[in-house]
Amino acid sequence: MSAPSATALAWAAAGPYDAALRAGRGPLFLRRTDGWLLPLEVERWCAGADPVDRDVLDRCEGAVLDVGCGPGRLVAELAARGRGALGIDVSEAAVEHTARLGGQALRRSVFERLPGEGRWDTVLLMDGNIGIGGDPRALLERVAGLLRPGGLLIAETVAADVDERVRVHITDARAATGAPFPWARLGTRALLGYARGWESAGQWTAGGRHFAALRSRSSRTTSSSAEPPKRTAVISSQRARNTSAGRPVADR
Repeated sequence: MSAPSATALAWAAAGPYDAALRAGRGPLFLRRTDGWLLPLEVERWCAGADPVDRDVLDRCEGAVLDVGCGPGRLVAELAARGRGALGIDVSEAAVEHTARLGGQALRRSVFERLPGEGRWDTVLLMDGNIGIGGDPRALLERVAGLLRPGGLLIAETVAADVDERVRVHITDARAATGAPFPWARLGTRALLGYARGWESAGQWTAGGRHFAALRSRSSRTTSSSAEPPKRTAVISSQRARNTSAGRPVADR
């Protein structure tokens, strides 16, 4: 497994990010080297799962890995439902916050060795985390290695039709922290363009947020779309099967 990326090291060392999570509020931004600011929604991340989040979680199958889980609202919601779920984040504050909410989380980069590799049913890349590492192809390849054959990726994309690779700082609007690191911003069309070797499993918009689902290709694929349980019975059966002690979450 490769060493942690520059992105992971930058987030892990970002004092303003940890401080914002511990306070439960911003302001917090990603700042491009040209001075452009991307606001980060710290208050929403630190709140409970909202209706849009819950709809995404309804579409998840089996055991769920939340990559870049932040303060853990999604992992905690899955845990409250009795679902097998694990969050990973490079921020100590994020992992601590997730644990306080009752979720399981590890302080780790997606590019480090992780529990249950090749056996996760669903991987989440929410809240712009498709940008991790600044190389969408490399991230998609890594996620494919985490999923079981035929597993599901749900990614939140940018509302605009954008395919942007930039270098950014984390900042609370007073001062940037550390060296700039690579990041990506992708609309749904751009994400699908990078998803060679994946099958599209749906696209939707809710609450002004945009999502795309992809399925790793396999002859064992049992469903072609990421529909909520009320519309796809197979998801309910997979959920029950993955509440056993053999789920990847328990494999540390």
